[in-house]
Amino acid sequence: MKPIRVLIVDDHEIVREGLQILLNEESDFEVVGMAGESDAAVALVKQHKPDVVLMDLVMPGLDGIETTRRVISVSPSTRVLVLTTFADDQHVRDAIQAGAIGYLLKDVLKAELLNAIRSAAAGKPALHPEAQQFLMRQITGNDVLPHASLTTREFNILRLIAEGNSNKEIALALHLTEGTVKGYVSAIFDKLGVADRTQAALYAVKHGLVKQK
Repeated sequence: MKPIRVLIVDDHEIVREGLQILLNEESDFEVVGMAGESDAAVALVKQHKPDVVLMDLVMPGLDGIETTRRVISVSPSTRVLVLTTFADDQHVRDAIQAGAIGYLLKDVLKAELLNAIRSAAAGKPALHPEAQQFLMRQITGNDVLPHASLTTREFNILRLIAEGNSNKEIALALHLTEGTVKGYVSAIFDKLGVADRTQAALYAVKHGLVKQK
């Protein structure tokens, strides 16, 4: 089975190298190149015709949105998976309209990123929960729900809260300090407008964010 050929596009060298190391640990990925700006990215796409491009949105010169359009123009079979720190509606809208098949935030867990790349390579959308909420709002016209503002990490912690895990157990599961988890939990309560773990768990169940056992 041929590996999934990936091009990494990000203007921060440390991010590019970190992603390269992460992907090289997996037998089904091959990093065919890395670029820090649009022209270099497009040139590498023309040369290698990668299966997936991991695309940052903020770069010097042309941004990731315009670069996504250029990538798809020169290699229609290449899938673009956005990996960014921005989760607002405008960025999501522009990226998807430009042709991106997926939209993830940089706090995504390793397993989620790897699965998203595999999904993108197979032609399946891979969307961060906030991007999913945006698309649902576009379809239904409904107002945004409180949990649409949660980051991927906060979503994961909310699910663990709903499953009855303590801060200590969550910290062990996600390799975080207990203090860090406490900060995330407070942020989750604020965003959801709830006062305690029980209300947070009930919210998660009500909105289908966790599977009921």
